[in-house]
Amino acid sequence: MVPSQIVGRLLAIAALAGATACGSANESTPAAASATSTATSSPPQVSVLLQQALPNAEGKTFTSQIVDFPPGAAAPPHRHGQAFVYAYVLQGAVRSQVDDQSATTYHQGENWFEQPGAHHVVAANPSTTERAKLLVVYVSDTGDPLQANDPHS
Repeated sequence: MVPSQIVGRLLAIAALAGATACGSANESTPAAASATSTATSSPPQVSVLLQQALPNAEGKTFTSQIVDFPPGAAAPPHRHGQAFVYAYVLQGAVRSQVDDQSATTYHQGENWFEQPGAHHVVAANPSTTERAKLLVVYVSDTGDPLQANDPHS
């Protein structure tokens, strides 16, 4: 199978996973708090939906997560190593900036992707009253961490 077909199929699976599982999760951990998040807000919570080695792409792992941003929450600048990252807004809005691109606010039903090695400079819920939730899908090297905080470009 051609790599673009693999990615296309994985994104279709991710969309289905988000539509059917956004209300449930088997594991929840807080993401690192940002200096820009308010003292009264909680950091984003990450819930792993599925993590599976890809049998037809040796050395690669598929991971899907729900990232739940309470009102005003933000993640610190970070990278996702050499993972290809796809993000889909399930609820609310998320402000995102990758590398030197302009910051963009994505609303429910909108999505973006990040190339391997990209610097995710801004990841925040711009609302002070509403939650935001993302479905995030990674295709990563097996065993690599999915996020490393990195305030520098």
